[in-house]
Formats: sequence, structure tokens, C-alpha cells
Amino acid sequence: QVHLVESGGDLVQAGGSLRLSCAASGSILSANFMGWYRQVPGKQRELVAAISSGGTPNYEDSVKGRFTISRDNAKNTVYLQMNSLKPEDTAVYYCNSFQFSWRKVDNGWGQGTQVTVSS
Repeated sequence: QVHLVESGGDLVQAGGSLRLSCAASGSILSANFMGWYRQVPGKQRELVAAISSGGTPNYEDSVKGRFTISRDNAKNTVYLQMNSLKPEDTAVYYCNSFQFSWRKVDNGWGQGTQVTVSS
């Protein structure tokens, strides 16, 4: 397992942008997928974006065209560029890796980073 530290969350107005970073304490090369998740109080954590070891991204429908996931294997870091933010994007954002199912992650959860979008 690796230790994951998320950063970059902030309070922004609707329409604004943020770039989240996820730094891993060890290599992420062995992970099939790296994912960004988000959670709001009272709801389950959901996957919003994932990127394969080969660099292929996938997105949840509500963020397609607005969010971009990328990874820098040399720096063991994954990023989430968030544009055209909406109030419904407000959540705590986490990253993690998984091999086959996004519901079965490889590592413990980090502290997450809070994103708050005001209308």
C-alpha cells in the first residue's frame, strides 16, 4: 500500500477552475487505474474520473468535458483539472488506485481535499 495525500481544494465561484493533486508515497506504476473520487455528507463515495496505466481516461457523465485527469508516473502524482465548476461539484475529493473494480481500492483513504463551489 501507498500513502496518498490530496491537495488543491478551495472555495471557488461557479464557473471557476481548480487543479487537484494526489501525491503517492510510493510508485503508482503497478496500479491498473488511478481514480479521483468524491463524497458529500450522507452519500457514498463515487468515482468521477479514472486513468489507466496506459493513460486512457474515463469520466463520470456529469463531469465529462469539464474535468481532465492526468498522471505523472515519474512524480507518483495524479492530477484532476476541474473547469466550469458547478455547485453540485461541492464535495471532498479523494484519490486511490484500483486494479479492476473502482469499488475495491488498493490503499487506505487519505484525508481528501475539500472543494466548495458557490453559486
